[in-house]
Amino acid sequence: DALYVEKIDLGEEGGPRTVVSGLVKHYPVEEMQNRRVLVVCNLKPAKMRGVESQGMVLCGTGEDGKVEFIEPPEGVPNGERVLFPGYTDVDGVPEPESPFMPPKKKMWEAVQPDFATDGACVAKYKDVAFTTSKGPCKSKT
Repeated sequence: DALYVEKIDLGEEGGPRTVVSGLVKHYPVEEMQNRRVLVVCNLKPAKMRGVESQGMVLCGTGEDGKVEFIEPPEGVPNGERVLFPGYTDVDGVPEPESPFMPPKKKMWEAVQPDFATDGACVAKYKDVAFTTSKGPCKSKT
């Protein structure tokens, strides 16, 4: 099968989320376990092969086609929101009006092309780092 069904702890009261990802051909199960990852949580849940996925693991693809996780720095608590200074600020970030991006507005499709990593492997949206309380999120290479 080409899909993993993952249980990911996002620090939520309801316990871990179920996330289905197509990473089988990129990572063996041993490299998936106990890994810290970024999860896009405000996508509407979607059924994949009969399993409801409640998020999406965020990865990047290099020019060589290699898929890599975008990872938070050490010490970031599970569930911390990633911010984008200038778009979202650390202080006074309101909770989203809706828990999900409206699928009909194609918001993910609109923002995703502006995601990239720089020469230091820092994940960015329009040249603004994916920022946490412990620093930027990065890929390995």
